[in-house]
Amino acid sequence: MSAIFTRKEVNMHCSDDDCWIIYGDYVYDITDFLYTHPGGAEILLEYAGGDATDAFESVGHSIDARVMLAKYEIGILHDDDRSTFIIPQFISQAKKFLFSS
Repeated sequence: MSAIFTRKEVNMHCSDDDCWIIYGDYVYDITDFLYTHPGGAEILLEYAGGDATDAFESVGHSIDARVMLAKYEIGILHDDDRSTFIIPQFISQAKKFLFSS
């Protein structure tokens, strides 16, 4: 079972030595990835402690980037803090496809 976090809890992890983001309805600890991110740490730090869904999608990340992101997943958002958009369903379907192969 995944850990459950509120947006308020995620907001507390907003520095370069403790960096969490939200993507879809999932929570990721990307601290160890900051300085290896191809686009640089600065872009990730803009979303530290917040929701990076729109930014991640607007760049058009590859399947490889999505697989890479999955290894940093630490939990999901609490039901009260979840979004009402369709991206979380896409993420779940993509994960099922990628990890069932």
